[in-house]
Amino acid sequence: MSSFKRHIFVCINERTPDDPRGSCSKLGSEALHARFKQEAKRLNLKDVVRANKAGCLDHCALGPSVVIYPEGVWYTVKTESDVTEIMERHVIKGEVVTRLLMPDHPAPTPLLPLSSLR
Repeated sequence: MSSFKRHIFVCINERTPDDPRGSCSKLGSEALHARFKQEAKRLNLKDVVRANKAGCLDHCALGPSVVIYPEGVWYTVKTESDVTEIMERHVIKGEVVTRLLMPDHPAPTPLLPLSSLR
């Protein structure tokens, strides 16, 4: 059984520049994925939170796309400070970062703090 309590999937899909669906990798998702990993390490969560690269999550037009499980919360993450906020609020405290929610993807409520999932 996995020791991970939350899984973060970051779309790193790459499409041609003229594709109308967009491309998360062209929007910097690789660097954002690296930042999620850095934040997990900084917050001493390396053994309980996993940040994974993902192929297309079918939301590149709204990206960079990130989904966090087990809750299934979808975010549009554009900056490294967005990553830090998600890690500190959603991942640790169990708070939805409302301003980063992907349109038409309401978050389930309530979320549990990480300490309740351990």
